[in-house]
Formats: sequence, C-alpha cells, structure tokens
Amino acid sequence: QVQFVESGGGLVQPGGSLRLSCVGSESIASIYFMGWYRRAPGKQLELVAGMERRGATKYAESVKGRFTISRDNAKNTVYLQMNNLKSEDTAVYYCNRDGSSTWGQGTQVTISS
Repeated sequence: QVQFVESGGGLVQPGGSLRLSCVGSESIASIYFMGWYRRAPGKQLELVAGMERRGATKYAESVKGRFTISRDNAKNTVYLQMNNLKSEDTAVYYCNRDGSSTWGQGTQVTISS
C-alpha cells in the first residue's frame, strides 16, 4: 500500500504563501483521486483540495481562489500551493488517496503575525 510523506509546512505571516509537497512511496499515476486534508485544533479533518487522475479538481469553499493542487505523476508527488494565507488556515495538513485510512505524519502550517 502506497504511503505518503508530507513536507513544506512552516510558520508564515498572514498573506504569505507556502507550497506543500506529498511524495508517495510508489507510483501514484494509477491513483484516481489524491487529496489534501487538514485538521485544525479542535476541529474535524476536512478535505481542502482534491485532484482526479484526469485533472479535475475540487476545493473547499474556504480556500477557493487561494489554494491550487497539482500532481506530478513522474515524481510521485502532489503539491498544494497556498497563497494569501489566513490565520484560519492554521492546521496540520495531510495528503491521502481515495479509499485509504492510513495517514502520514502530516506537516504543520501555522499562520501568525
């Protein structure tokens, strides 16, 4: 079963940007759906952005126009470009594939001045 390692998180000021990376332990080319999720303190896990194998994307309303998901199958990597970050984006971010209940360590994103 493919496993994922997330990276790229950090502490940034409101309005800043980050790019998260998610590298799979094996090829992701055949995976139908890859998603970025986040868990904010005291809140449930939510889907932030997702991308189908053929390129269709979906975003949470709260991040539309600010976040962009992309995938590079040749590098077994999924990215999440996050712009105009807000304090409410503070969370641990995870990536995962459709149908998997195994989660990686995630990467912490903290937005604070």
